Amino acid sequence: MRKRAGIVSLAVFGLLAVSVPLFAHHGNAAFESKLTTVTGTVTEYFWANPHVLVRIDAKDASGNTAHWTVEAQNTVSMRDIGWRPDTFKPGDVVTIDVNQAKNGHPVGSTGGSSPTSAKRRIIINGKQFQ
Repeated sequence: MRKRAGIVSLAVFGLLAVSVPLFAHHGNAAFESKLTTVTGTVTEYFWANPHVLVRIDAKDASGNTAHWTVEAQNTVSMRDIGWRPDTFKPGDVVTIDVNQAKNGHPVGSTGGSSPTSAKRRIIINGKQFQ
């Protein structure tokens, strides 16, 4: 009986040890807490798991083109708040509020995607989304 309990304990410990890094993936530590507004033209839209991505060409403060990658949540979560596979199309002019990467690169996150999460400003071709 003790041997069986030891094996079960070892198996549970092993599963917990493997699953802990999975939770770390979904943290927001890489992003600033303040919002940054990105305005530009959509170049690509990826409706795929594990994260929906929108690529935007936007002018930076110097007038140079910055190639932004905006990361949203998974397709199921994004569908719950109204995003669809055709929400963005290449050529759309968008304004979107994101949390920029702390390293200053043109990478941003749209934050949480639950219906109770704070709504981010998204304007597509002059029309407010959400």
